[in-house]
Amino acid sequence: MVKQLSWKVGGQQGEGIESTGEIFAIALNRLGYYLYGYRHFSSRIKGGHTNNKIRVSTENIQAISDDLDILVAFDQETIDFNFHELSDCGFVLADTKFNPSIPTDSSVTLLAVPFTDLATDVGALVMKNMVAVGASSALLGLDNSIFKEVITEIFGRKGQNIIDKNMQAIQAGYDFVEGKLKDVSNIKRLDPADGNNRMFMIGNDAIALGAVAAGCKFMAAYPITPASEIMEYLIKKLPQFGGTVIQTEDEIAACTMAIGANYAGVRTITASAGPGLSLMMEAIGLAGITETPVVIVNTQRGGPSTGLPTKQEQSDLMAMIYGTHGEIPKVVIAPSNSEEAFYDTVEAFNISEIYQCPVILLTDLQLSLGKQTVEKLDYNKISINRGKIIDEVTEANLSKGGYFKRYEVTPDGVSPRVFPGTKDGLHHVTGVEHDETGKPSENPTNRDEQMDKRLRKLDGLRITNAVIKDEPYQDADVLLVGFNSTYGVIKEARERLEADGIKVNQAHIRQVHPFPSDEVDTMINSANKVLVIENNATGQLANIIKMNTGQNRKITSVLKYDGNPFIPKEIYNRCKGLL
Repeated sequence: MVKQLSWKVGGQQGEGIESTGEIFAIALNRLGYYLYGYRHFSSRIKGGHTNNKIRVSTENIQAISDDLDILVAFDQETIDFNFHELSDCGFVLADTKFNPSIPTDSSVTLLAVPFTDLATDVGALVMKNMVAVGASSALLGLDNSIFKEVITEIFGRKGQNIIDKNMQAIQAGYDFVEGKLKDVSNIKRLDPADGNNRMFMIGNDAIALGAVAAGCKFMAAYPITPASEIMEYLIKKLPQFGGTVIQTEDEIAACTMAIGANYAGVRTITASAGPGLSLMMEAIGLAGITETPVVIVNTQRGGPSTGLPTKQEQSDLMAMIYGTHGEIPKVVIAPSNSEEAFYDTVEAFNISEIYQCPVILLTDLQLSLGKQTVEKLDYNKISINRGKIIDEVTEANLSKGGYFKRYEVTPDGVSPRVFPGTKDGLHHVTGVEHDETGKPSENPTNRDEQMDKRLRKLDGLRITNAVIKDEPYQDADVLLVGFNSTYGVIKEARERLEADGIKVNQAHIRQVHPFPSDEVDTMINSANKVLVIENNATGQLANIIKMNTGQNRKITSVLKYDGNPFIPKEIYNRCKGLL
Protein backbone atom coordinates (compact mmCIF):
# COMPACT_ATOMS: atom_id res chain seq x y z
CA MET A 1 0.00 0.00 0.00
CA VAL A 2 1.23 3.51 -0.79
CA LYS A 3 0.23 6.99 0.41
CA GLN A 4 0.27 8.48 -3.09
CA LEU A 5 0.64 7.72 -6.76
CA SER A 6 0.36 9.47 -10.10
CA TRP A 7 -1.97 8.56 -12.98
CA LYS A 8 -2.06 9.96 -16.48
CA VAL A 9 -4.33 9.48 -19.48
CA GLY A 10 -3.26 10.56 -22.96
CA GLY A 11 -4.34 10.48 -26.59
CA GLN A 12 -5.49 12.75 -29.38
CA GLN A 13 -7.38 15.89 -28.50
CA GLY A 14 -11.10 15.27 -29.00
CA GLU A 15 -10.94 11.61 -27.87
CA GLY A 16 -12.47 12.29 -24.47
CA ILE A 17 -9.16 12.54 -22.61
CA GLU A 18 -10.36 15.37 -20.41
CA SER A 19 -13.59 13.61 -19.43
CA THR A 20 -11.66 10.43 -18.63
CA GLY A 21 -9.46 12.27 -16.18
CA GLU A 22 -12.39 14.25 -14.82
CA ILE A 23 -14.51 11.20 -13.96
CA PHE A 24 -11.56 9.32 -12.51
CA ALA A 25 -10.49 12.27 -10.35
CA ILE A 26 -13.95 13.28 -9.11
CA ALA A 27 -14.61 9.74 -7.90
CA LEU A 28 -11.32 9.65 -5.98
CA ASN A 29 -12.01 13.10 -4.58
CA ARG A 30 -15.30 11.83 -3.13
CA LEU A 31 -13.47 9.01 -1.43
CA GLY A 32 -11.51 11.68 0.43
CA TYR A 33 -8.22 11.64 -1.47
CA TYR A 34 -6.27 14.83 -2.13
CA LEU A 35 -5.65 15.48 -5.81
CA TYR A 36 -3.57 17.80 -7.95
CA GLY A 37 -3.96 17.73 -11.73
CA TYR A 38 -2.29 19.30 -14.75
CA ARG A 39 -3.49 19.19 -18.35
CA HIS A 40 -1.11 19.23 -21.29
CA PHE A 41 -3.11 20.15 -24.36
CA SER A 42 -2.68 21.46 -27.87
CA SER A 43 -3.80 24.89 -29.07
CA ARG A 44 -5.86 23.10 -31.74
CA ILE A 45 -9.55 22.37 -31.17
CA LYS A 46 -9.18 18.77 -32.31
CA GLY A 47 -6.13 16.61 -32.87
CA GLY A 48 -2.65 16.83 -31.39
CA HIS A 49 -1.44 15.02 -28.31
CA THR A 50 -3.11 15.83 -25.01
CA ASN A 51 -2.80 14.33 -21.56
CA ASN A 52 -4.16 14.80 -18.07
CA LYS A 53 -1.85 13.96 -15.16
CA ILE A 54 -3.41 13.52 -11.73
CA ARG A 55 -1.54 13.03 -8.49
CA VAL A 56 -3.55 11.20 -5.82
CA SER A 57 -2.59 11.24 -2.15
CA THR A 58 -3.85 10.60 1.35
CA GLU A 59 -2.11 13.86 2.37
CA ASN A 60 -2.40 17.43 1.13
CA ILE A 61 -0.37 18.07 -2.06
CA GLN A 62 0.13 21.20 -4.16
CA ALA A 63 2.32 20.10 -7.05
CA ILE A 64 2.47 17.59 -9.86
CA SER A 65 4.74 14.64 -9.20
CA ASP A 66 8.18 13.89 -10.61
CA ASP A 67 7.26 10.49 -11.96
CA LEU A 68 4.29 8.46 -13.09
CA ASP A 69 2.85 5.18 -11.82
CA ILE A 70 0.06 4.48 -14.31
CA LEU A 71 -0.17 5.65 -17.93
CA VAL A 72 -3.41 5.09 -19.84
CA ALA A 73 -2.65 5.34 -23.56
CA PHE A 74 -5.09 5.66 -26.45
CA ASP A 75 -2.28 5.77 -29.01
CA GLN A 76 1.43 4.97 -29.38
CA GLU A 77 2.34 8.67 -29.35
CA THR A 78 1.12 8.84 -25.77
CA ILE A 79 3.54 6.07 -24.78
CA ASP A 80 6.44 7.59 -26.72
CA PHE A 81 5.78 11.08 -25.35
CA ASN A 82 5.27 10.16 -21.69
CA PHE A 83 7.18 6.90 -21.12
CA HIS A 84 10.22 8.65 -19.61
CA GLU A 85 8.07 9.72 -16.63
CA LEU A 86 7.13 6.18 -15.61
CA SER A 87 8.64 4.77 -12.44
CA ASP A 88 10.49 1.45 -12.57
CA CYS A 89 7.45 -0.49 -11.43
CA GLY A 90 4.96 1.56 -13.42
CA PHE A 91 2.12 0.33 -15.60
CA VAL A 92 0.93 1.17 -19.09
CA LEU A 93 -2.72 0.45 -19.88
CA ALA A 94 -2.92 0.69 -23.66
CA ASP A 95 -5.52 0.01 -26.32
CA THR A 96 -4.79 -3.21 -28.22
CA LYS A 97 -6.08 -1.50 -31.37
CA PHE A 98 -2.73 0.20 -32.12
CA ASN A 99 -0.49 -2.75 -31.11
CA PRO A 100 1.21 -0.89 -28.23
CA SER A 101 4.90 -1.36 -27.54
CA ILE A 102 7.31 -0.26 -24.84
CA PRO A 103 11.13 -0.55 -24.63
CA THR A 104 12.12 -4.19 -24.17
CA ASP A 105 14.68 -3.37 -21.48
CA SER A 106 12.14 -1.63 -19.27
CA SER A 107 10.77 -2.86 -15.94
CA VAL A 108 7.45 -1.16 -16.72
CA THR A 109 4.49 -3.54 -17.11
CA LEU A 110 2.42 -3.24 -20.28
CA LEU A 111 -1.21 -4.32 -20.03
CA ALA A 112 -2.83 -4.28 -23.47
CA VAL A 113 -6.58 -3.75 -23.05
CA PRO A 114 -9.10 -3.76 -25.93
CA PHE A 115 -10.58 -0.36 -25.04
CA THR A 116 -12.10 0.08 -28.50
CA ASP A 117 -13.47 -3.46 -28.85
CA LEU A 118 -14.98 -3.55 -25.36
CA ALA A 119 -16.63 -0.16 -25.91
CA THR A 120 -18.02 -1.32 -29.26
CA ASP A 121 -19.41 -4.45 -27.62
CA VAL A 122 -21.21 -2.31 -25.06
CA GLY A 123 -22.71 -0.27 -27.86
CA ALA A 124 -20.63 2.86 -28.57
CA LEU A 125 -17.02 3.49 -29.57
CA VAL A 126 -17.02 6.81 -27.67
CA MET A 127 -17.26 4.86 -24.41
CA LYS A 128 -13.70 3.56 -24.70
CA ASN A 129 -12.70 6.22 -22.18
CA MET A 130 -15.08 4.63 -19.68
CA VAL A 131 -13.46 1.25 -20.37
CA ALA A 132 -10.16 2.93 -19.49
CA VAL A 133 -11.62 4.24 -16.23
CA GLY A 134 -12.74 0.71 -15.32
CA ALA A 135 -9.34 -0.72 -16.22
CA SER A 136 -7.65 1.86 -13.99
CA SER A 137 -9.95 1.14 -11.08
CA ALA A 138 -9.15 -2.58 -11.32
CA LEU A 139 -5.43 -1.84 -11.23
CA LEU A 140 -5.93 0.31 -8.13
CA GLY A 141 -8.31 -2.15 -6.50
CA LEU A 142 -11.16 0.37 -6.35
CA ASP A 143 -14.84 -0.48 -6.08
CA ASN A 144 -16.55 0.42 -9.37
CA SER A 145 -19.62 1.67 -7.55
CA ILE A 146 -17.78 4.91 -6.76
CA PHE A 147 -18.26 5.96 -10.40
CA LYS A 148 -22.04 5.50 -10.47
CA GLU A 149 -22.84 8.82 -8.80
CA VAL A 150 -20.40 10.73 -11.01
CA ILE A 151 -21.70 9.11 -14.21
CA THR A 152 -25.28 9.88 -13.20
CA GLU A 153 -24.48 13.55 -12.60
CA ILE A 154 -22.64 13.95 -15.90
CA PHE A 155 -24.88 11.90 -18.19
CA GLY A 156 -28.19 11.91 -16.29
CA ARG A 157 -29.86 14.34 -18.68
CA LYS A 158 -29.27 11.85 -21.50
CA GLY A 159 -31.35 9.17 -19.82
CA GLN A 160 -30.93 6.01 -17.78
CA ASN A 161 -29.88 3.96 -20.80
CA ILE A 162 -26.75 6.10 -21.30
CA ILE A 163 -25.92 5.86 -17.61
CA ASP A 164 -26.24 2.07 -17.75
CA LYS A 165 -24.12 1.81 -20.91
CA ASN A 166 -21.32 3.85 -19.36
CA MET A 167 -21.35 1.73 -16.24
CA GLN A 168 -21.26 -1.40 -18.40
CA ALA A 169 -18.20 -0.01 -20.18
CA ILE A 170 -16.49 0.67 -16.85
CA GLN A 171 -17.31 -2.86 -15.69
CA ALA A 172 -15.99 -4.36 -18.93
CA GLY A 173 -12.63 -2.61 -18.48
CA TYR A 174 -12.51 -3.61 -14.84
CA ASP A 175 -13.24 -7.28 -15.52
CA PHE A 176 -10.67 -7.53 -18.31
CA VAL A 177 -7.82 -6.06 -16.26
CA GLU A 178 -8.77 -7.93 -13.10
CA GLY A 179 -8.34 -11.16 -15.05
CA LYS A 180 -4.88 -10.06 -16.20
CA LEU A 181 -3.65 -9.15 -12.71
CA LYS A 182 -3.46 -12.71 -11.46
CA ASP A 183 0.06 -13.00 -12.86
CA VAL A 184 1.24 -9.50 -11.82
CA SER A 185 3.02 -8.95 -8.50
CA ASN A 186 4.20 -5.33 -8.44
CA ILE A 187 0.79 -3.67 -8.16
CA LYS A 188 0.54 -0.41 -6.21
CA ARG A 189 -2.59 0.06 -4.14
CA LEU A 190 -3.51 3.28 -2.35
CA ASP A 191 -3.96 3.50 1.39
CA PRO A 192 -7.59 4.23 2.25
CA ALA A 193 -8.54 7.92 2.23
CA ASP A 194 -10.17 9.70 5.17
CA GLY A 195 -13.55 9.95 3.41
CA ASN A 196 -13.91 13.69 4.15
CA ASN A 197 -15.76 15.89 1.68
CA ARG A 198 -13.61 18.49 -0.04
CA MET A 199 -14.02 20.65 -3.09
CA PHE A 200 -12.16 19.85 -6.31
CA MET A 201 -11.79 22.81 -8.63
CA ILE A 202 -9.61 24.71 -11.07
CA GLY A 203 -8.34 28.16 -10.17
CA ASN A 204 -10.63 29.82 -12.71
CA ASP A 205 -13.71 28.35 -11.03
CA ALA A 206 -12.42 29.50 -7.64
CA ILE A 207 -12.02 33.04 -8.99
CA ALA A 208 -15.51 33.01 -10.50
CA LEU A 209 -17.01 31.72 -7.26
CA GLY A 210 -15.08 34.40 -5.38
CA ALA A 211 -16.57 37.05 -7.65
CA VAL A 212 -20.08 35.81 -6.84
CA ALA A 213 -19.29 35.81 -3.11
CA ALA A 214 -17.92 39.36 -3.41
CA GLY A 215 -21.22 40.65 -4.78
CA CYS A 216 -20.14 40.93 -8.41
CA LYS A 217 -23.17 41.43 -10.64
CA PHE A 218 -21.61 41.94 -14.08
CA MET A 219 -18.81 40.55 -16.20
CA ALA A 220 -17.66 41.87 -19.54
CA ALA A 221 -15.10 39.69 -21.29
CA TYR A 222 -13.83 38.21 -24.53
CA PRO A 223 -13.00 34.45 -24.60
CA ILE A 224 -9.34 33.53 -24.46
CA THR A 225 -7.29 30.58 -23.18
CA PRO A 226 -6.67 30.08 -20.28
CA ALA A 227 -9.22 32.54 -18.84
CA SER A 228 -12.46 31.54 -20.58
CA GLU A 229 -13.69 29.26 -17.80
CA ILE A 230 -14.23 32.29 -15.55
CA MET A 231 -16.71 33.71 -18.05
CA GLU A 232 -18.30 30.31 -18.69
CA TYR A 233 -18.86 29.79 -14.95
CA LEU A 234 -20.36 33.25 -14.44
CA ILE A 235 -22.62 32.93 -17.48
CA LYS A 236 -24.34 30.12 -15.59
CA LYS A 237 -24.20 31.56 -12.07
CA LEU A 238 -24.55 35.35 -12.20
CA PRO A 239 -28.17 35.35 -13.49
CA GLN A 240 -29.13 33.40 -10.35
CA PHE A 241 -28.04 36.43 -8.32
CA GLY A 242 -29.49 39.15 -10.52
CA GLY A 243 -26.35 39.61 -12.60
CA THR A 244 -25.31 39.07 -16.18
CA VAL A 245 -22.33 38.44 -18.49
CA ILE A 246 -21.69 40.12 -21.83
CA GLN A 247 -19.25 38.71 -24.39
CA THR A 248 -17.74 41.80 -25.97
CA GLU A 249 -16.21 42.22 -29.40
CA ASP A 250 -12.69 42.52 -27.96
CA GLU A 251 -10.74 43.08 -24.74
CA ILE A 252 -10.70 46.87 -25.17
CA ALA A 253 -14.48 46.92 -25.04
CA ALA A 254 -14.49 44.45 -22.15
CA CYS A 255 -12.27 46.61 -19.97
CA THR A 256 -13.96 49.92 -20.76
CA MET A 257 -17.39 48.36 -20.20
CA ALA A 258 -16.19 47.02 -16.84
CA ILE A 259 -14.92 50.49 -15.91
CA GLY A 260 -18.26 52.05 -16.87
CA ALA A 261 -20.26 49.53 -14.87
CA ASN A 262 -18.07 50.05 -11.80
CA TYR A 263 -18.50 53.81 -12.14
CA ALA A 264 -22.26 53.22 -12.13
CA GLY A 265 -21.91 51.37 -8.82
CA VAL A 266 -22.06 47.73 -9.98
CA ARG A 267 -19.26 45.46 -8.88
CA THR A 268 -17.81 44.21 -12.16
CA ILE A 269 -14.99 41.94 -13.28
CA THR A 270 -13.21 41.23 -16.54
CA ALA A 271 -10.72 38.45 -17.27
CA SER A 272 -8.23 37.68 -20.01
CA ALA A 273 -4.70 36.44 -20.74
CA GLY A 274 -1.53 38.27 -21.78
CA PRO A 275 -2.58 39.32 -25.32
CA GLY A 276 -5.91 40.63 -24.01
CA LEU A 277 -4.23 42.52 -21.17
CA SER A 278 -1.99 44.22 -23.73
CA LEU A 279 -5.13 45.59 -25.39
CA MET A 280 -6.54 46.70 -22.03
CA MET A 281 -3.57 48.82 -20.98
CA GLU A 282 -4.93 52.19 -22.14
CA ALA A 283 -8.24 51.48 -20.42
CA ILE A 284 -6.43 50.48 -17.21
CA GLY A 285 -4.78 53.90 -17.33
CA LEU A 286 -8.25 55.44 -17.66
CA ALA A 287 -9.38 53.61 -14.53
CA GLY A 288 -6.28 54.93 -12.75
CA ILE A 289 -6.71 58.61 -13.59
CA THR A 290 -10.49 58.60 -13.10
CA GLU A 291 -10.00 56.64 -9.87
CA THR A 292 -12.62 54.10 -10.89
CA PRO A 293 -12.52 50.66 -9.26
CA VAL A 294 -12.08 47.68 -11.56
CA VAL A 295 -10.98 44.06 -10.98
CA ILE A 296 -9.07 42.46 -13.85
CA VAL A 297 -7.90 38.84 -13.98
CA ASN A 298 -4.83 37.98 -16.02
CA THR A 299 -4.18 34.27 -16.50
CA GLN A 300 -0.59 34.10 -17.73
CA ARG A 301 0.36 31.81 -20.60
CA GLY A 302 3.30 31.35 -22.97
CA GLY A 303 4.10 34.48 -25.00
CA PRO A 304 4.91 36.74 -26.73
CA SER A 305 2.06 37.40 -29.17
CA THR A 306 0.01 34.21 -29.56
CA GLY A 307 3.05 32.33 -28.28
CA LEU A 308 2.16 29.10 -26.48
CA PRO A 309 -1.50 29.75 -25.66
CA THR A 310 -2.06 26.43 -23.88
CA LYS A 311 1.24 26.22 -21.98
CA GLN A 312 2.60 27.38 -18.64
CA GLU A 313 4.51 30.64 -18.24
CA GLN A 314 4.89 33.53 -15.76
CA SER A 315 6.11 36.27 -18.07
CA ASP A 316 3.47 39.01 -17.61
CA LEU A 317 4.77 40.25 -14.28
CA MET A 318 6.54 43.38 -15.48
CA ALA A 319 3.70 44.20 -17.88
CA MET A 320 1.11 44.04 -15.10
CA ILE A 321 3.10 46.45 -12.93
CA TYR A 322 4.56 48.80 -15.54
CA GLY A 323 2.52 48.17 -18.70
CA THR A 324 0.36 51.29 -18.58
CA HIS A 325 1.77 54.59 -19.82
CA GLY A 326 2.06 57.27 -17.17
CA GLU A 327 1.92 56.53 -13.47
CA ILE A 328 -1.17 55.33 -11.66
CA PRO A 329 -1.95 53.51 -8.42
CA LYS A 330 -2.42 49.84 -9.13
CA VAL A 331 -2.50 46.64 -7.07
CA VAL A 332 -1.28 43.25 -8.35
CA ILE A 333 -2.18 40.16 -6.29
CA ALA A 334 -0.84 36.67 -7.11
CA PRO A 335 -2.58 33.74 -5.36
CA SER A 336 -0.68 30.45 -5.16
CA ASN A 337 -3.57 27.95 -5.18
CA SER A 338 -7.30 27.68 -5.83
CA GLU A 339 -8.29 28.32 -2.23
CA GLU A 340 -6.30 31.55 -2.14
CA ALA A 341 -7.73 32.50 -5.53
CA PHE A 342 -11.24 32.42 -4.04
CA TYR A 343 -10.48 34.62 -1.04
CA ASP A 344 -8.14 36.91 -3.01
CA THR A 345 -10.90 37.63 -5.52
CA VAL A 346 -13.11 38.90 -2.71
CA GLU A 347 -10.22 40.96 -1.34
CA ALA A 348 -9.50 42.33 -4.83
CA PHE A 349 -13.02 43.77 -5.06
CA ASN A 350 -12.71 45.36 -1.62
CA ILE A 351 -9.27 46.84 -2.31
CA SER A 352 -10.43 48.15 -5.67
CA GLU A 353 -13.28 50.10 -4.08
CA ILE A 354 -11.48 51.14 -0.89
CA TYR A 355 -8.57 52.62 -2.85
CA GLN A 356 -10.53 53.43 -6.04
CA CYS A 357 -8.00 51.89 -8.41
CA PRO A 358 -7.52 48.92 -10.75
CA VAL A 359 -6.64 45.63 -9.07
CA ILE A 360 -5.10 42.89 -11.18
CA LEU A 361 -5.53 39.32 -9.97
CA LEU A 362 -2.55 37.57 -11.55
CA THR A 363 -2.60 33.81 -12.05
CA ASP A 364 -0.84 31.40 -14.42
CA LEU A 365 -2.07 28.55 -16.59
CA GLN A 366 -1.12 25.84 -14.10
CA LEU A 367 -3.15 27.54 -11.37
CA SER A 368 -6.01 28.60 -13.65
CA LEU A 369 -6.62 25.22 -15.32
CA GLY A 370 -4.95 22.71 -12.99
CA LYS A 371 -7.60 21.03 -10.87
CA GLN A 372 -6.85 20.58 -7.20
CA THR A 373 -8.37 19.72 -3.85
CA VAL A 374 -9.73 22.67 -1.88
CA GLU A 375 -10.85 22.53 1.73
CA LYS A 376 -14.38 23.69 2.44
CA LEU A 377 -14.58 27.45 2.00
CA ASP A 378 -15.43 29.58 5.02
CA TYR A 379 -17.95 32.20 3.94
CA ASN A 380 -17.78 33.74 7.42
CA LYS A 381 -14.36 35.09 6.42
CA ILE A 382 -15.97 37.22 3.72
CA SER A 383 -16.78 40.86 4.34
CA ILE A 384 -17.77 43.51 1.82
CA ASN A 385 -16.16 46.95 2.03
CA ARG A 386 -17.15 49.47 -0.62
CA GLY A 387 -14.93 52.27 0.61
CA LYS A 388 -15.71 56.00 0.68
CA ILE A 389 -19.12 55.92 -0.99
CA ILE A 390 -21.37 58.68 0.32
CA ASP A 391 -25.13 58.67 0.00
CA GLU A 392 -25.66 62.27 1.03
CA VAL A 393 -23.56 65.15 -0.28
CA THR A 394 -22.87 67.90 2.25
CA GLU A 395 -21.66 71.47 1.82
CA ALA A 396 -18.14 70.31 2.63
CA ASN A 397 -18.18 68.04 -0.42
CA LEU A 398 -18.93 70.89 -2.85
CA SER A 399 -16.71 73.38 -4.63
CA LYS A 400 -17.38 77.10 -4.66
CA GLY A 401 -19.18 76.58 -7.97
CA GLY A 402 -21.48 73.97 -6.39
CA TYR A 403 -19.93 70.91 -8.06
CA PHE A 404 -19.12 67.71 -6.15
CA LYS A 405 -15.41 67.40 -5.36
CA ARG A 406 -15.08 63.87 -6.68
CA TYR A 407 -11.28 64.17 -6.77
CA GLU A 408 -10.86 66.07 -3.53
CA VAL A 409 -7.29 66.18 -2.26
CA THR A 410 -7.31 64.19 0.99
CA PRO A 411 -4.58 63.16 3.46
CA ASP A 412 -4.94 59.46 2.64
CA GLY A 413 -5.21 60.05 -1.11
CA VAL A 414 -8.71 58.58 -1.36
CA SER A 415 -11.51 60.94 -2.37
CA PRO A 416 -15.23 60.59 -1.56
CA ARG A 417 -17.23 58.82 -4.24
CA VAL A 418 -20.88 58.95 -5.27
CA PHE A 419 -22.96 56.80 -7.56
CA PRO A 420 -24.61 58.50 -10.54
CA GLY A 421 -27.94 60.04 -9.58
CA THR A 422 -26.91 60.99 -6.06
CA LYS A 423 -28.37 64.38 -5.21
CA ASP A 424 -25.80 67.21 -5.56
CA GLY A 425 -23.23 64.68 -6.76
CA LEU A 426 -22.69 66.34 -10.16
CA HIS A 427 -19.06 66.20 -11.33
CA HIS A 428 -17.04 65.79 -14.50
CA VAL A 429 -15.20 62.58 -15.49
CA THR A 430 -12.40 62.69 -18.03
CA GLY A 431 -9.21 60.91 -18.95
CA VAL A 432 -7.25 64.18 -19.05
CA GLU A 433 -5.77 65.70 -15.94
CA HIS A 434 -8.42 67.48 -13.89
CA ASP A 435 -9.12 69.46 -10.75
CA GLU A 436 -11.08 68.33 -7.71
CA THR A 437 -14.43 68.52 -9.54
CA GLY A 438 -13.13 66.68 -12.60
CA LYS A 439 -12.84 69.79 -14.76
CA PRO A 440 -9.85 69.51 -17.16
CA SER A 441 -6.84 71.41 -15.86
CA GLU A 442 -3.21 71.81 -16.95
CA ASN A 443 -2.29 73.96 -13.96
CA PRO A 444 1.13 72.73 -12.73
CA THR A 445 0.21 73.04 -9.05
CA ASN A 446 -3.02 71.13 -9.57
CA ARG A 447 -1.12 68.46 -11.53
CA ASP A 448 1.27 67.93 -8.65
CA GLU A 449 -1.55 67.77 -6.13
CA GLN A 450 -3.62 65.24 -8.12
CA MET A 451 -0.64 63.03 -8.99
CA ASP A 452 0.60 63.01 -5.41
CA LYS A 453 -2.90 62.31 -4.12
CA ARG A 454 -3.41 59.32 -6.42
CA LEU A 455 0.02 57.83 -5.79
CA ARG A 456 -0.03 58.07 -1.99
CA LYS A 457 -3.32 56.21 -1.59
CA LEU A 458 -1.54 52.83 -1.61
CA ASP A 459 1.09 53.79 0.99
CA GLY A 460 1.39 50.95 3.47
CA LEU A 461 -1.10 48.66 1.69
CA ARG A 462 -0.67 45.01 2.70
CA ILE A 463 -3.04 42.23 1.78
CA THR A 464 -3.54 39.25 4.06
CA ASN A 465 -0.34 37.16 3.91
CA ALA A 466 1.34 39.42 1.37
CA VAL A 467 4.27 37.02 1.65
CA ILE A 468 3.88 33.36 2.64
CA LYS A 469 6.85 32.92 4.94
CA ASP A 470 8.33 29.57 5.94
CA GLU A 471 11.50 30.56 7.80
CA PRO A 472 12.61 28.09 10.46
CA TYR A 473 16.23 29.31 10.25
CA GLN A 474 17.67 32.70 11.27
CA ASP A 475 20.84 31.92 9.34
CA ALA A 476 19.56 29.94 6.34
CA ASP A 477 21.92 28.59 3.72
CA VAL A 478 19.40 29.53 1.05
CA LEU A 479 16.08 31.34 0.63
CA LEU A 480 13.81 29.96 -2.13
CA VAL A 481 11.41 32.52 -3.61
CA GLY A 482 8.53 32.17 -6.08
CA PHE A 483 5.02 33.34 -6.94
CA ASN A 484 1.71 31.94 -8.22
CA SER A 485 1.46 28.15 -8.79
CA THR A 486 5.08 27.29 -7.89
CA TYR A 487 4.54 27.31 -4.10
CA GLY A 488 3.87 23.58 -3.74
CA VAL A 489 6.65 22.41 -6.04
CA ILE A 490 9.18 24.72 -4.35
CA LYS A 491 8.06 23.42 -0.95
CA GLU A 492 8.69 19.81 -1.98
CA ALA A 493 12.14 20.69 -3.36
CA ARG A 494 12.88 22.56 -0.15
CA GLU A 495 12.02 19.49 1.96
CA ARG A 496 14.44 17.38 -0.11
CA LEU A 497 17.22 19.94 0.33
CA GLU A 498 16.59 20.00 4.07
CA ALA A 499 16.88 16.20 4.11
CA ASP A 500 20.40 16.73 2.73
CA GLY A 501 21.24 18.94 5.72
CA ILE A 502 20.80 22.27 3.93
CA LYS A 503 19.05 25.01 5.92
CA VAL A 504 16.30 26.36 3.65
CA ASN A 505 13.76 29.16 4.13
CA GLN A 506 10.95 29.85 1.67
CA ALA A 507 9.16 33.06 0.67
CA HIS A 508 6.24 33.13 -1.72
CA ILE A 509 5.20 36.57 -2.97
CA ARG A 510 1.43 37.12 -3.07
CA GLN A 511 1.35 40.92 -3.16
CA VAL A 512 3.47 41.67 -6.18
CA HIS A 513 2.66 45.39 -6.28
CA PRO A 514 3.02 47.52 -4.21
CA PHE A 515 5.93 45.28 -3.32
CA PRO A 516 6.29 44.21 0.36
CA SER A 517 9.93 45.32 0.45
CA ASP A 518 10.42 45.27 4.21
CA GLU A 519 9.24 41.67 4.66
CA VAL A 520 11.26 40.33 1.74
CA ASP A 521 14.36 42.34 2.67
CA THR A 522 14.33 40.87 6.18
CA MET A 523 14.14 37.34 4.81
CA ILE A 524 16.97 38.00 2.35
CA ASN A 525 19.17 39.30 5.16
CA SER A 526 18.72 36.05 7.08
CA ALA A 527 19.98 33.87 4.19
CA ASN A 528 23.40 33.39 2.58
CA LYS A 529 21.97 32.91 -0.90
CA VAL A 530 18.63 33.62 -2.60
CA LEU A 531 17.28 31.52 -5.47
CA VAL A 532 14.24 32.95 -7.28
CA ILE A 533 12.29 30.28 -9.14
CA GLU A 534 9.99 31.38 -11.96
CA ASN A 535 8.58 30.34 -15.35
CA ASN A 536 10.08 33.01 -17.60
CA ALA A 537 13.30 33.71 -19.46
CA THR A 538 14.41 37.03 -17.95
CA GLY A 539 13.97 36.58 -14.20
CA GLN A 540 11.21 39.14 -13.81
CA LEU A 541 10.44 38.45 -10.15
CA ALA A 542 14.15 38.43 -9.31
CA ASN A 543 14.53 41.83 -10.96
CA ILE A 544 11.55 43.24 -9.07
CA ILE A 545 13.06 42.01 -5.81
CA LYS A 546 16.38 43.64 -6.69
CA MET A 547 14.69 46.94 -7.56
CA ASN A 548 12.67 47.03 -4.35
CA THR A 549 15.27 45.79 -1.86
CA GLY A 550 18.58 46.81 -3.39
CA GLN A 551 19.81 43.26 -2.75
CA ASN A 552 21.65 42.18 -5.89
CA ARG A 553 24.64 40.05 -5.01
CA LYS A 554 22.80 37.28 -3.18
CA ILE A 555 20.09 36.72 -5.80
CA THR A 556 20.29 34.05 -8.52
CA SER A 557 17.51 33.03 -10.90
CA VAL A 558 16.25 29.49 -11.54
CA LEU A 559 14.24 29.74 -14.75
CA LYS A 560 12.10 27.52 -16.95
CA TYR A 561 10.26 28.75 -20.04
CA ASP A 562 9.71 25.73 -22.30
CA GLY A 563 5.95 25.75 -21.67
CA ASN A 564 5.99 23.08 -18.97
CA PRO A 565 5.65 23.63 -15.22
CA PHE A 566 8.45 22.82 -12.79
CA ILE A 567 8.52 19.44 -11.10
CA PRO A 568 10.13 18.99 -7.66
CA LYS A 569 13.26 17.14 -8.77
CA GLU A 570 14.08 19.86 -11.33
CA ILE A 571 14.14 22.53 -8.65
CA TYR A 572 16.01 20.26 -6.24
CA ASN A 573 18.71 19.38 -8.77
CA ARG A 574 19.19 22.92 -10.03
CA CYS A 575 19.25 24.42 -6.55
CA LYS A 576 21.67 21.75 -5.34
CA GLY A 577 23.95 22.63 -8.25
CA LEU A 578 23.95 26.32 -7.28
CA LEU A 579 24.70 25.79 -3.59
